[in-house]
Amino acid sequence: MQPFTRALGPIALASAIACSSATTTAGTPATSRAGDEAAIRALDDSIVAAMQARDAAAVSAYYAPDAQLLPPNRRSAMGPQAIRAAWAGDFSLPNIDLTFEPRRIDVAASGDLASDIGTYRVSLDGPAGPVSDTGKYVVVWRKVNGEWKIAADMWNSDLPLPEPAPAAPVVATVGDPTEMEIVGSADLKWAPFEMPGFKPGIQMVVIHGDPSSSGDYTLRLRFPDGYNFPSHWHPNGEHLTVIRGTFKLGMGAREGAEPLKFYKAGDFLYIPGRMPHYGGAAGITEIQLHGMGPFKVELSSQSSSR
Repeated sequence: MQPFTRALGPIALASAIACSSATTTAGTPATSRAGDEAAIRALDDSIVAAMQARDAAAVSAYYAPDAQLLPPNRRSAMGPQAIRAAWAGDFSLPNIDLTFEPRRIDVAASGDLASDIGTYRVSLDGPAGPVSDTGKYVVVWRKVNGEWKIAADMWNSDLPLPEPAPAAPVVATVGDPTEMEIVGSADLKWAPFEMPGFKPGIQMVVIHGDPSSSGDYTLRLRFPDGYNFPSHWHPNGEHLTVIRGTFKLGMGAREGAEPLKFYKAGDFLYIPGRMPHYGGAAGITEIQLHGMGPFKVELSSQSSSR
């Protein structure tokens, strides 16, 4: 067989064999090709018997040394060893019953190549109950040392693809409004932020959501000039944006563990959950916090109110 012929895919190769058999008058006589067809049908019967016995070694023996197994929805296997392992995996499935039936076998005029097209059916017990499938296959046979061996084996199902699962409905987070929400700066209603361990003076306003419950929230804090707050942490992460003034922040469970850094209006910070931090304000300072509730403040064990 010519090298380029071996490079063809199974379906294209089967078509080439059919054309060769129909149009070539030279080469192997028709009577000899009929004998080869009968021999391949007999081999098919033997393979079916080996499949019924779930004998992966016997099935793989019918493949050529460089054969390719091309199953659907998984990787191909090349060579008897890999093919044997593939069939062994299939035969281990609960109550599998697999058989196939050739419908058309065409032997090339050269007498050393043939296509085998037919149908298959399979049933087994799946995780959700009985499973059954029917489909078609294409097998390319090649003579190796005078014996017919499978060079390529490919099949696919007749069953339609399963219907895609319906898209999950978009469900608003608990507590979220279902309509657009606008809060003007003139409508903000500030109230004292009272928290054990924090000096009075901080003002807070909730812009969106309920910080005391689950779901997303947005709130603002206003600090008077010169205010300092102790080291503390929050169970969930904070998205912090400086609105005005200068926000001072240091990281650590003890005030002064790190030098304070200064952030101006427009600066953004993300503080991961459970990360201790402390700081203060230079000038009247406002920050906006956004995160997932509940919003809680836990004093660090080494912090001290100032």
